[in-house]
Amino acid sequence: MQNPHFASGVTPGFSRAFLIALLSSASLSSTAIAQSATQDKPSREVGPIVVSPSGPRPAAAVSPGNQRSRTARRAAGRKPTAPAVAAPASLPPSGTVQTPLNTAAVTDVGSRLGITAREAPATVEVISQQTMQDRGIRTTTDVAKAAVGVTGGDAPGAPAIFSMRGFSGDQLTTLYNGIPIGPSTMTGRPMDVAGLQQVEIIKGPDSLVAGLGATGGAVNYVTKAPHIGPIVNEAFTSYDSFHGYRAGYGSGGSMLVDGLDYRFDISHSNDKGFIDDTYSKLSNVSGQLNYRVNESFKIWGAAEYKQDSDRFYWGTPLVPVNAPGIVPTNGIVSGQWSNYYLGGGTPVPVTVDARTLTTNYNVLDNHSGASELWLRSGFQWDITNNISLKSQVYGYDAHRHWFNNEISSFDQTVGNFAGAQSIYRERLALDHAQRLYGNITDLTINSNIGGMDNRFVATVAASSSQFNVSQDTLFFNDYVDLLNPDRGLYGPRSDEKIYTHLDMTALSFEDRLKLTSTFALIGGIRFEDIELARTRFFPDGTLESAKGYPFSKKFNPITGRVGYTWDIAPGVMLYSQYATAADPTVANIFILAPSVPLLLTTSRTYETGVKVQSADKRAEFTFSAFDIERKNVYVPESGIEFNVAGKMESKGIEIAGAINPVGGLKLWGNVAFVQSRFIDFNYVDDNGVFQSYSGKTPPNVPNFIANAGASYRFDTILPVEIGGSVRHVGDRFNFQDNLVIMNAYTIFDAFAFVDIPKAYFPGVDQTRISFRVKNLTNKLYAAWGDPGYTDQIILGAPRSYEVAASFKW
Repeated sequence: MQNPHFASGVTPGFSRAFLIALLSSASLSSTAIAQSATQDKPSREVGPIVVSPSGPRPAAAVSPGNQRSRTARRAAGRKPTAPAVAAPASLPPSGTVQTPLNTAAVTDVGSRLGITAREAPATVEVISQQTMQDRGIRTTTDVAKAAVGVTGGDAPGAPAIFSMRGFSGDQLTTLYNGIPIGPSTMTGRPMDVAGLQQVEIIKGPDSLVAGLGATGGAVNYVTKAPHIGPIVNEAFTSYDSFHGYRAGYGSGGSMLVDGLDYRFDISHSNDKGFIDDTYSKLSNVSGQLNYRVNESFKIWGAAEYKQDSDRFYWGTPLVPVNAPGIVPTNGIVSGQWSNYYLGGGTPVPVTVDARTLTTNYNVLDNHSGASELWLRSGFQWDITNNISLKSQVYGYDAHRHWFNNEISSFDQTVGNFAGAQSIYRERLALDHAQRLYGNITDLTINSNIGGMDNRFVATVAASSSQFNVSQDTLFFNDYVDLLNPDRGLYGPRSDEKIYTHLDMTALSFEDRLKLTSTFALIGGIRFEDIELARTRFFPDGTLESAKGYPFSKKFNPITGRVGYTWDIAPGVMLYSQYATAADPTVANIFILAPSVPLLLTTSRTYETGVKVQSADKRAEFTFSAFDIERKNVYVPESGIEFNVAGKMESKGIEIAGAINPVGGLKLWGNVAFVQSRFIDFNYVDDNGVFQSYSGKTPPNVPNFIANAGASYRFDTILPVEIGGSVRHVGDRFNFQDNLVIMNAYTIFDAFAFVDIPKAYFPGVDQTRISFRVKNLTNKLYAAWGDPGYTDQIILGAPRSYEVAASFKW
């Protein structure tokens, strides 16, 4: 049965709807131009204007796979035998001084006041494109390695799944140029960072800006925007020892038409995995035009198309240490394990077989991929010296598909453990079609109240999303060998249809009042109206009415933040904040069912800290202490159901520092300590047995993470920079019972750059040749454990080498 809203491509309807919104914006723009031209305003000095969308500057202990698998299996009634939106952020002015921790950057996470990361009463990190290049970050998953206290799965093809401050999955909100497109475990895709200007991360609840789901924080991916000035061209290419490659070109600057600036980027990469027959092929093309009509009015338009084609790695099976025929490994996992997915068996010491470190258990005809189209347009109008209005409209169209064997579970009941037919496999295939429209409008007023500087921002945001799913209900399964699996083909498929419609509107207010020149109060409140409607059809087209479909639900969360910043001495700022967030109690809003509690959780954080910057801006230091509590928590249980945990608590501290003490030398490091626990997590399982996870740690949450690095640049005829870094991640668990431990690991990276002067290549201003070694000691380790796939873990990449070249002219 075909739903009239089901999306199958970039249709005329999509274009018409976007054009209507664009014409509405253009109509307002023309009125604004006329008013601006006739308004008698005092003359003022105007510096360089960077026009960037008024919103984007688009969706992690759960992966897209397990979230989708759990939903499908639960919806089929089968058990195994055992957003509110933010607006594009303007890039910092070209004259902004780059500081060691990049805290001078203006961000769109945490606040819409247009303040820098340092000025926010929260922990905000900005990872610039230069930092990504220097540290060899190629994908959004790798970004976790550059942030304080953040972990993520790093298997090629897996979307960026993060864990920070004790939370992960859909408890973290992912934004694209300030726009949330939906739960990241459903909408996240592998993404190359070549087209990004920076990645912004705020720690702790941030529903004030990021909307639904930002309990542990939010991550905002900011694409490159036009700059004012001479045209600059860039190109890069690289090749690694896995036979993967990247290449890209970018160009931007001011055009011959006065006031018109552009940016264009195109890139392609083939990120080949260390697991047999896995890869992610990523392609991206984007462009943006900014037009400065006059000194007070700017308009812009942007388009981006992304495509990925993947053969995914879903994990390596856990096996008993002492079973006949097993060759155990050391240092990857430890603890006790019994089969979660099939059930049964006595817990025994666990390991990963040394002969399966590159084995692929996926079917031969597996494929996954997505295509995404963004269209955005808007304006920025400085009505007076102290009042400004900016607005953007956007349209987003995405099609995603998965066709895989996702479960690979070692069956403990098989006699010859390492022999034939010991791995139980189960299939899942589904397709997504998503269409999203929205508008974000900000009104900013700067004023003076009783001699105190004040900045006020009112934001209205509205979006409408249609999210359609076609998913297999058969879950075809079979058995294969542990060591030499006959991968075979997917097998039969029979799809049900699920249609979700989500309308979201939000009104938020933020204010910063400077009581003195050194002390400021910062706060905000957000009122949100969310309307959800879902319906579901069996493969034969009949409505699943017995399960409660169709159904609808309204949510009206109110969230906010209040805090202060206090410059107690030159370069030394204290801050504290109280902030709240809201998200669905069960899973995410795209897969809520009438049979589960249709409620929202409530989360809050208390945070205090200090930010220090030297007078010459060559050194920076930050310290933060936090206490987060999330109530009414439901968590995934072995991929097939959800159980309630009264609440989760997470407490910890984070410390980061960076210094450039003398010419050519850079030093940086950070540590994070976190204690995250379930509270009042007691229930009776399907077998009538009382279970308690109270006091247990959520999956993928290490209690200690440390990163450090150093580099030195030799000022020779051919300038050479050499450096290295170390990363330590503590023990983690792959499930809430805390029986299987993913062991702590330490990995080292090293690199060398050679910058070739223009004299050698007259047509190129800057040429850099680089060589990099990742995982220098070839450490074996578990990178991620998915609580929906509890019988398998994702391995970290072994040692690899990369050579790269970049050019700028």
